[in-house]
Amino acid sequence: MNNHQMSVLPLYLIRHGIAIDRELFPGPDAERYLTNQGEKKTQQIAERLVDLGVSCDLILSSPLVRAKQTSDILLNAGLADEVQINEALAPGGRFGDWLQWLDQWHSQARMGLALVGHEPDLSQWAELLVWGSSRGVLALKKAGIIGLDVPLGDPVGQSSLFLLTPPRFLLGKVPKP
Repeated sequence: MNNHQMSVLPLYLIRHGIAIDRELFPGPDAERYLTNQGEKKTQQIAERLVDLGVSCDLILSSPLVRAKQTSDILLNAGLADEVQINEALAPGGRFGDWLQWLDQWHSQARMGLALVGHEPDLSQWAELLVWGSSRGVLALKKAGIIGLDVPLGDPVGQSSLFLLTPPRFLLGKVPKP
Protein backbone atom coordinates (compact mmCIF):
# COMPACT_ATOMS: atom_id res chain seq x y z
CA MET A 1 0.00 0.00 0.00
CA ASN A 2 1.47 3.37 -0.88
CA ASN A 3 1.51 6.41 1.39
CA HIS A 4 -1.48 8.06 -0.28
CA GLN A 5 -3.77 5.06 0.22
CA MET A 6 -3.21 4.59 3.96
CA SER A 7 -5.82 6.54 5.89
CA VAL A 8 -5.92 4.19 8.89
CA LEU A 9 -2.72 3.04 10.58
CA PRO A 10 -2.59 -0.32 12.38
CA LEU A 11 -1.01 0.48 15.76
CA TYR A 12 0.25 -2.20 18.14
CA LEU A 13 0.85 -1.12 21.74
CA ILE A 14 3.10 -3.74 23.32
CA ARG A 15 4.11 -3.82 26.96
CA HIS A 16 7.69 -4.89 27.67
CA GLY A 17 8.33 -8.48 28.71
CA ILE A 18 8.82 -9.76 32.26
CA ALA A 19 11.62 -7.82 33.94
CA ILE A 20 13.56 -8.37 37.14
CA ASP A 21 11.57 -7.22 40.18
CA ARG A 22 12.31 -3.75 41.52
CA GLU A 23 12.96 -5.25 44.96
CA LEU A 24 15.65 -7.56 43.57
CA PHE A 25 17.41 -4.95 41.44
CA PRO A 26 19.74 -2.53 43.23
CA GLY A 27 20.11 -0.13 40.31
CA PRO A 28 17.82 2.53 38.86
CA ASP A 29 14.43 1.47 37.49
CA ALA A 30 15.44 2.54 33.97
CA GLU A 31 18.12 -0.18 33.96
CA ARG A 32 15.93 -3.10 34.99
CA TYR A 33 16.24 -5.85 32.37
CA LEU A 34 14.21 -8.80 31.12
CA THR A 35 14.51 -12.04 33.03
CA ASN A 36 15.39 -15.23 31.15
CA GLN A 37 11.70 -16.16 31.28
CA GLY A 38 10.80 -12.67 30.05
CA GLU A 39 13.16 -13.00 27.08
CA LYS A 40 11.85 -16.48 26.23
CA LYS A 41 8.15 -15.54 26.41
CA THR A 42 8.72 -12.31 24.49
CA GLN A 43 10.56 -14.29 21.79
CA GLN A 44 7.66 -16.76 21.53
CA ILE A 45 5.13 -13.93 21.32
CA ALA A 46 7.20 -12.12 18.69
CA GLU A 47 7.38 -15.26 16.55
CA ARG A 48 3.64 -15.82 16.96
CA LEU A 49 2.85 -12.25 15.87
CA VAL A 50 4.98 -12.68 12.76
CA ASP A 51 3.28 -16.04 12.06
CA LEU A 52 -0.07 -14.22 12.29
CA GLY A 53 1.09 -11.75 9.63
CA VAL A 54 1.73 -8.75 11.88
CA SER A 55 4.21 -6.47 10.15
CA CYS A 56 5.21 -2.91 10.93
CA ASP A 57 7.25 -0.18 9.32
CA LEU A 58 8.80 0.72 12.65
CA ILE A 59 9.05 -0.27 16.30
CA LEU A 60 9.09 2.83 18.49
CA SER A 61 10.50 2.06 21.93
CA SER A 62 10.79 3.53 25.37
CA PRO A 63 14.43 4.28 26.26
CA LEU A 64 14.31 1.96 29.30
CA VAL A 65 16.44 -1.20 29.08
CA ARG A 66 13.55 -3.68 29.37
CA ALA A 67 11.60 -1.96 26.59
CA LYS A 68 14.67 -1.78 24.33
CA GLN A 69 15.29 -5.50 24.90
CA THR A 70 11.67 -6.26 24.03
CA SER A 71 11.94 -4.09 20.90
CA ASP A 72 15.12 -5.85 19.81
CA ILE A 73 13.44 -9.25 20.21
CA LEU A 74 10.51 -8.05 18.06
CA LEU A 75 12.95 -6.65 15.48
CA ASN A 76 14.99 -9.87 15.31
CA ALA A 77 11.79 -11.91 14.87
CA GLY A 78 10.97 -9.85 11.77
CA LEU A 79 8.11 -7.68 13.05
CA ALA A 80 9.81 -4.59 11.58
CA ASP A 81 13.09 -3.53 10.01
CA GLU A 82 13.89 -0.70 12.40
CA VAL A 83 13.70 0.35 16.04
CA GLN A 84 13.74 3.98 17.14
CA ILE A 85 13.84 5.26 20.70
CA ASN A 86 11.28 7.88 21.73
CA GLU A 87 11.30 9.58 25.15
CA ALA A 88 7.50 9.94 25.06
CA LEU A 89 7.28 6.17 25.65
CA ALA A 90 9.22 6.33 28.94
CA PRO A 91 7.05 5.95 32.05
CA GLY A 92 5.03 9.12 32.50
CA GLY A 93 5.81 10.21 28.92
CA ARG A 94 3.61 12.79 27.27
CA PHE A 95 0.90 11.51 24.94
CA GLY A 96 0.88 14.89 23.15
CA ASP A 97 4.58 14.54 22.30
CA TRP A 98 3.92 11.15 20.70
CA LEU A 99 0.93 12.54 18.77
CA GLN A 100 3.18 15.28 17.34
CA TRP A 101 5.75 12.65 16.37
CA LEU A 102 3.01 10.53 14.74
CA ASP A 103 1.70 13.50 12.77
CA GLN A 104 5.17 14.04 11.29
CA TRP A 105 5.96 10.34 10.75
CA HIS A 106 2.66 8.99 9.34
CA SER A 107 3.46 9.90 5.73
CA GLN A 108 6.13 7.15 5.83
CA ALA A 109 3.65 4.49 6.98
CA ARG A 110 2.92 1.57 4.70
CA MET A 111 2.20 -1.33 7.07
CA GLY A 112 1.84 -0.23 10.67
CA LEU A 113 3.56 0.93 13.83
CA ALA A 114 4.47 -0.86 17.06
CA LEU A 115 4.98 1.02 20.32
CA VAL A 116 6.88 -0.72 23.12
CA GLY A 117 6.43 0.83 26.52
CA HIS A 118 5.01 0.60 30.00
CA GLU A 119 1.86 0.44 32.07
CA PRO A 120 -0.31 2.27 32.87
CA ASP A 121 0.71 4.62 30.05
CA LEU A 122 0.03 2.30 27.09
CA SER A 123 -3.48 1.43 28.32
CA GLN A 124 -4.23 5.08 29.00
CA TRP A 125 -3.02 6.05 25.53
CA ALA A 126 -5.22 3.35 23.97
CA GLU A 127 -8.21 4.68 25.91
CA LEU A 128 -7.48 8.23 24.75
CA LEU A 129 -7.27 7.05 21.15
CA VAL A 130 -10.49 5.02 21.33
CA TRP A 131 -12.72 7.03 23.70
CA GLY A 132 -11.04 10.43 23.88
CA SER A 133 -10.47 10.08 27.63
CA SER A 134 -8.67 7.75 30.00
CA ARG A 135 -11.23 5.54 31.75
CA GLY A 136 -9.00 3.11 33.61
CA VAL A 137 -10.64 0.02 32.12
CA LEU A 138 -7.94 -1.36 29.79
CA ALA A 139 -4.86 -3.09 31.19
CA LEU A 140 -1.89 -4.83 29.60
CA LYS A 141 -0.04 -7.79 31.07
CA LYS A 142 3.70 -7.92 30.49
CA ALA A 143 4.23 -8.69 26.77
CA GLY A 144 0.51 -8.11 26.21
CA ILE A 145 -0.77 -6.31 23.12
CA ILE A 146 -3.44 -3.80 22.21
CA GLY A 147 -4.17 -3.37 18.50
CA LEU A 148 -5.84 -0.22 17.23
CA ASP A 149 -6.82 1.12 13.83
CA VAL A 150 -5.75 4.75 14.12
CA PRO A 151 -7.09 7.25 11.58
CA LEU A 152 -4.50 9.72 10.39
CA GLY A 153 -5.08 13.34 11.23
CA ASP A 154 -6.69 13.62 14.67
CA PRO A 155 -6.95 10.06 16.04
CA VAL A 156 -8.02 10.97 19.60
CA GLY A 157 -11.43 9.45 20.27
CA GLN A 158 -11.60 8.20 16.66
CA SER A 159 -9.57 4.97 16.79
CA SER A 160 -10.96 1.43 16.79
CA LEU A 161 -9.84 -1.42 19.01
CA PHE A 162 -9.23 -4.66 17.08
CA LEU A 163 -7.02 -6.59 19.51
CA LEU A 164 -6.63 -6.80 23.27
CA THR A 165 -4.86 -9.94 24.35
CA PRO A 166 -2.75 -11.17 27.22
CA PRO A 167 0.36 -13.10 26.24
CA ARG A 168 -1.09 -16.47 27.29
CA PHE A 169 -3.51 -16.42 24.35
CA LEU A 170 -0.69 -15.86 21.88
CA LEU A 171 1.25 -18.68 23.54
CA GLY A 172 -1.67 -21.10 23.24
CA LYS A 173 -2.26 -21.23 27.00
CA VAL A 174 -5.97 -20.53 27.00
CA PRO A 175 -7.71 -21.48 30.26
CA LYS A 176 -10.32 -24.22 30.02
CA PRO A 177 -13.95 -23.17 30.64
